[in-house]
Amino acid sequence: MNTHHGGALAAYASQPESSRGRRHPEPTSPGRNEFQRDRDRIVHSTAFRRLVYKTQVFLNHEGDLFRTRMTHSLEVAQIARSIARPLGLHEDLVEAIALAHDVGHTPFGHAGQDALNDCLHRIQPGREGFEHNFQSLRVIDLLEARYPQFDGLNLTFEAREGVLKHCSQANARRLEAVDPGGVGHRFLTRTQPSLEAQLCNLADEIAYNAHDIDDGVRSGLLSIEQLQAAGVFDRHRIESLRDHPTLPGRRLLFESIRRMLSAQIHDVIDSTRRLLADHAPQSADQARGLPPLVSFSPGMAAGSAELKLFLSRHLYRHPQVQGTTDRAREVVRGLFERYFEEPESLPESATSRAPDPQAPVRQRAREVADYIAGMTDRFALREHERLTGQRLFD
Repeated sequence: MNTHHGGALAAYASQPESSRGRRHPEPTSPGRNEFQRDRDRIVHSTAFRRLVYKTQVFLNHEGDLFRTRMTHSLEVAQIARSIARPLGLHEDLVEAIALAHDVGHTPFGHAGQDALNDCLHRIQPGREGFEHNFQSLRVIDLLEARYPQFDGLNLTFEAREGVLKHCSQANARRLEAVDPGGVGHRFLTRTQPSLEAQLCNLADEIAYNAHDIDDGVRSGLLSIEQLQAAGVFDRHRIESLRDHPTLPGRRLLFESIRRMLSAQIHDVIDSTRRLLADHAPQSADQARGLPPLVSFSPGMAAGSAELKLFLSRHLYRHPQVQGTTDRAREVVRGLFERYFEEPESLPESATSRAPDPQAPVRQRAREVADYIAGMTDRFALREHERLTGQRLFD
C-alpha cells in the first residue's frame, strides 16, 4: 500500500504519481510530491494572503476577532485533514483544496459576490455572471502572475477539480470547449470529483456552521438561549452542562461547539467508511463514477441542514447584518460602475491581457470584476471613498 507522511493511503485515494498532471508540464520537485507542491504554491500566492482581510459574515471593520476567509480556510484544512487520515485519503491534496477553495471570494462575503453578479448581468444579460467557485479557478489558472512560463499557479488537475466545487452548466460548457475532459467535464456528465474534493466540500460546511455560531454569539446577535432551537448544537450544550455544571458562558459555548465538531467529524468518518465498504472503489477514478461517498449519516445531515436554516434566519438575515451587507453591495456596485465607465482608472496590471476585438465589452466587464473580486474589504472601502467621495462605513 502506498504511504505518505500521514500514514497508509487507501486504494481509492488520489495518488500524486498517477495525477492527471498540470496544464503546463513541469519537471518534478525533489523531496515533495505534486500535491505538496500545490499546497505550497497556494500558501505563497497573493490571493491566499489577501484572505486575511476578507470577511465571512461580519465585515472587517466590525472587530478583529471575527472569522476571516483566511481563518476559515485554515479551519477547513484542519477539519478535512482530521477526516482524511483515518480514511486513508491524501492529506496534502485535501489541504491544498481546503486552502485554495475561497481564493476567488469577493470582499464583503456573499454580499460582494451578489453585487458583482448583478453588475455583470446588467452589462450582458444572459451571459455568465459571477460565481465565486469559478472565480477561484480563474485565480489559480489565470490571474495569479508569479511565474515566467505561465499564468496562474499551474496546479494539478486534482487540486483544480477540488477548487471548482460548483459550476453552472453554461460555465461548464465554456470550460469543456477550451479543455475537453477537464475540470468542467463532471458537471456535464454528473459524475463526482475525487474523494478528497468531496471531503473538503463537507469540511467547509462543518467549519462555517461552527464558526458562525461562535461569531454570532460573540457579536451579540445570537444568544446561547436562542441556539437551544438548533438540536445538533443544543445536544452538546446539555452534555457540556451535565459534565461541567458551573461552566461560564464563553467556555460553555466553546465546549459545546468543540463537542459538536467532534461529533460531526466522527459521524463523517463512520458514515463514509460504511459507504466505502458498500461500494468498494479500487481507485480514485472508480470513486468518481460512484454516488457521493463522503457524507454525513442521514441523522447528522438533517441536523446540519436544520442548523444552516437556523443561522440563515437568525444571523444572516439579522437586520444588523443586512444593514452592513446592503452598504457593502453599494460599495461594490459603485466601484464596478466607475471602473467600467472609466477603464483608465484601473491599474495597468488589471488590463494587461491582449484586447479581445470580438468581445471588448465583455472583456472589460470581466477585467473589472476580476480586479474588484481581488480586493480586501478595507481596500475596497478606501477605493470607493477615493473614487466617489462617499463614506458608507464609519
